Amino acid sequence: MSPKSLPQVTSFTHHFAVQLSATRRGARLARLLTERQLADWGWRFEGGTHVVAELASNAVLHGRVPGRDFRLGLKLHPDGTLRIEVTDARGDRIPRIPGPIADDAESGRGLLIVAAYADRWGVDEAPANCKTVWAELAPDRVDQ
Repeated sequence: MSPKSLPQVTSFTHHFAVQLSATRRGARLARLLTERQLADWGWRFEGGTHVVAELASNAVLHGRVPGRDFRLGLKLHPDGTLRIEVTDARGDRIPRIPGPIADDAESGRGLLIVAAYADRWGVDEAPANCKTVWAELAPDRVDQ
């Protein structure tokens, strides 16, 4: 009899999650909480703070459903990779990087900023018409 394979477990050294109101104030609080949490863990992820700001802003602007909040999750993996997750209530609105943006456009650059800082990013669709937009920053993108 061969040993049964066990599912791979993804571990992390630190984890933080919070539910916030889907308002501009909630998006700003997500960025501030991220700065504080990462500092408490002894890590400085300036890029991570920018990614949270963009994803939280998108959750408020494009993923808002009246009366529903958004969720911020931070996971620091043993290899030093930071995973950022923002879950909102609009699973029907999947974010995509837009085509060319006019120089004088006032919006449309958020996911370009996320892509510039993150090593990879994506969207996980979930039941109950929710989605999670995530981004991962590898240790070589980290200022310690």
